[in-house]
Amino acid sequence: MKASEIRNTFLEFFKNKAHTEVPSAPIVVKDDPTLMFTNAGMNQFKDYFLGNKEAKAKRVCDSQKCLRVSGKHNDLEEVGVDTYHHTMFEMLGNWSFGNYFKQEAIEWAWELLTEVYKIPKDRIYVSVFSGDEKDNLPLDSEAKGFWSKLIDPDRILEFDREDNFWEMGDTGPCGPCSEIHVDIRADEERAETDGKSLVNMDHPEVIEIWNLVFIQFNRKADGKLVELAEKHVDTGMGFERLCMVLQNVKSNYDTDVFTPLIGKASEISGVKYGADEKSDIALRVIADHCRAISFAISDGQLPSNNGAGYVIRRILRRGVRYAYSILDYKEPLLNQLVPVLAEQMADIFPGLKKSLDFVQKVVLEEELSFLKTLAQGLKRFEQISQKDIDGKTAFELYDTYGFPLDLTMLLARENNISVDKAGFKAEMKKQKDRARNATSMEAGDWTTISDNKDCEFIGYDFLESETVVNKFRTVKTKKKSIFQLVLDTTPFYAESGGQVGDRGTLTIGDQKIKVLDTQKDNDLIVHIVDKLPENPNEKVFASVNPNLRSLTSNNHTATHLVQKALEVVLGDHVEQKGSLVNEGGLRFDFSHFAKVEADDLQKVEALVNEKIRENIALDEQRNVPIDQAKEMGAKALFGEKYGDFVRVITFDENFSRELCGGTHVNATGEIGFCKIVTETSVAAGVRRVEAITGPAAYEWMTQEIAQLNAIRSVFKNPKGVVDRVQNLSTENAELKKELDKLYSKQAGQLKNDLKADIEELNGIQFLTANIEAGNADMVKQIAFDLQREVPNLLAVLGAKINNKPHLTIISDKGLTASKNVNASQMIRAISKHIQGGGGGQDFYATAGGNNADGIDAALTEAKNLVAKL
Repeated sequence: MKASEIRNTFLEFFKNKAHTEVPSAPIVVKDDPTLMFTNAGMNQFKDYFLGNKEAKAKRVCDSQKCLRVSGKHNDLEEVGVDTYHHTMFEMLGNWSFGNYFKQEAIEWAWELLTEVYKIPKDRIYVSVFSGDEKDNLPLDSEAKGFWSKLIDPDRILEFDREDNFWEMGDTGPCGPCSEIHVDIRADEERAETDGKSLVNMDHPEVIEIWNLVFIQFNRKADGKLVELAEKHVDTGMGFERLCMVLQNVKSNYDTDVFTPLIGKASEISGVKYGADEKSDIALRVIADHCRAISFAISDGQLPSNNGAGYVIRRILRRGVRYAYSILDYKEPLLNQLVPVLAEQMADIFPGLKKSLDFVQKVVLEEELSFLKTLAQGLKRFEQISQKDIDGKTAFELYDTYGFPLDLTMLLARENNISVDKAGFKAEMKKQKDRARNATSMEAGDWTTISDNKDCEFIGYDFLESETVVNKFRTVKTKKKSIFQLVLDTTPFYAESGGQVGDRGTLTIGDQKIKVLDTQKDNDLIVHIVDKLPENPNEKVFASVNPNLRSLTSNNHTATHLVQKALEVVLGDHVEQKGSLVNEGGLRFDFSHFAKVEADDLQKVEALVNEKIRENIALDEQRNVPIDQAKEMGAKALFGEKYGDFVRVITFDENFSRELCGGTHVNATGEIGFCKIVTETSVAAGVRRVEAITGPAAYEWMTQEIAQLNAIRSVFKNPKGVVDRVQNLSTENAELKKELDKLYSKQAGQLKNDLKADIEELNGIQFLTANIEAGNADMVKQIAFDLQREVPNLLAVLGAKINNKPHLTIISDKGLTASKNVNASQMIRAISKHIQGGGGGQDFYATAGGNNADGIDAALTEAKNLVAKL
């Protein structure tokens, strides 16, 4: 059975059991503060389990893209080394939301595995929850009873809460689970050792493939369990592991899920798969990591230096490192695998093929960038490889240059030095603790006033409403406590689609409560307030700040116009890659692989303002079936997930039509004027424009005109002020060239004079001098000319430049090894005399400061330090 057949068989089986097939949620999580990435199939259904939302379909099935690389589910270090861990993987799942429960879930799982997939029954083991004294929970005899009707009771194993009790987090829905394990060992091995002794023992050929979770409790903040009124089923089967079992191979990487990628990587690198364990691991890592980064980028997460983007960048760089160091392939490799993956997954995850060009270019740019960093890291390693590497240095290589510990240890072994692994782990723990402490939150239980599960948003039509509190809670962070309220109906827009949340006030009796922000927690609208209501049962008068809403709506509508104008001017390849809309302005990120030239930017701005002057009326259509909206040509917004019914926003059906949940003006003329103020690069293949509208745009233009008038005044109001400034700039550049020539000539003369002052000190040709120099470049020229002409030289030069002290140290590179000379360390030691600081390389360093009178004292200390070498 091919992988695609295995997946389709699963989905068809459950559709025949009255399940509705739903698409995979994006691998990048939006509107859930507890997650960066989708790490389990149940993530997109959390609101159903939490009781925040009623499920439209009581039975669903899907294949969900998942990513596990950080936090509790961290499989990164095992990837490629063993046969069954991955960063990105598919999870096949079937769910019941208050419908069927344990019996059906167990019977259907058994039917699918043994009757449809034909897995031999004598290779299957199942586990059930053994109970827990602390929670006063007995053995899950119900699940065990259902299994006993299907499988030899000797194959039913009991495990404690660590293996067989599933929890969403410290609080929330939870329950016992029943895992299904398959023994794929050879018959001889099975005869020798009973498979049940290897279950949950991390044996690579006795593996868990399916987990049936029975959600029947709610864990409160005090740790107590409360029985749920509605019970749910949440199952997750590892697709790659299932393929390994059904394709009769011993590794997930030997299935046709991975072989096309491994084969392509092998072909490109010229390294044969199966010839050497070390290169095999590298090829497996590269195949796995290509999947993770490609789907993450396609789903909206660009590599970056923070948050989820940093995770993707680390995975990508890890793949590059394996290609560079293990396969000895020094060119970008991962990007060449993306088309293979896109074609392979086109049927189940078509989004990657649609965005193939963009994803491939982003990966290529990231690879090129890191290859430069990697080379610098190897140079850094050469500098420190004369002695054993301590934990801090190993962590520097990891954190700054992207060197995993195993690469540092490999290089260390080749240089016959050791690495302080314990010290490295200590530094890593410090970093994780800092990140954990910075983001730690402790949420209390919701205090429920009303049983209404939904909070209805009425803010498209009203900025004020009379409503009631549904529930509230306190959330403790490291620095303070914040308070959250959920209302029955609300005019407050919750942050999503790039638009910030509304602010305003809630009036409850005589009490005024500020709404500081409005956020989404999954699909729940949460009001962040400055205090809790004294009388939460009273009526609430909710009022959105109208000025902030109006300005934000101006900028949101302008964002739509900007996006379409960019498409018109630059081409259809322009796609939204991120946005931020608030009362102050708009920021729009889009796919484009070159700087937008000033002329094109002016055309974009002109087209936007043309549409504003046309005063195009808003055409808003709500509850449009998603397929109908697509037929209408509505453009989907980046990073958003859509339901069966959507809202379509149109400003001229021949210009801008988008799926959008944000707030907008009634007609484009309300925007007044739009001014694009910056255009920059955000990431590989992604550009950013920032713009302002209305009063902010007017204020900006007023200030610009005032500056222009001030310049005119300086030049006595000439007609050609631009020509006058240009001529002045040209004259200045020519004078600078002449001055540089004089400085260079002076530097040559001064260098020759300084040679006479060189003395031998402690076996070193040593020079200190407080010189007169026009600029820092002149000092640098003198230093390097002296180094080239005088062997075994260590020179320390001081100069007063523009009334500021400047120090320079340069040494013969051989002195670093023979005399342990380190210019960077020395300059830090002596720069205290000039009330400054600096740094540099082992052989060349500079420093600046605030006390020019301290130059001579710094030179004296330098001489004393050299005398002690």
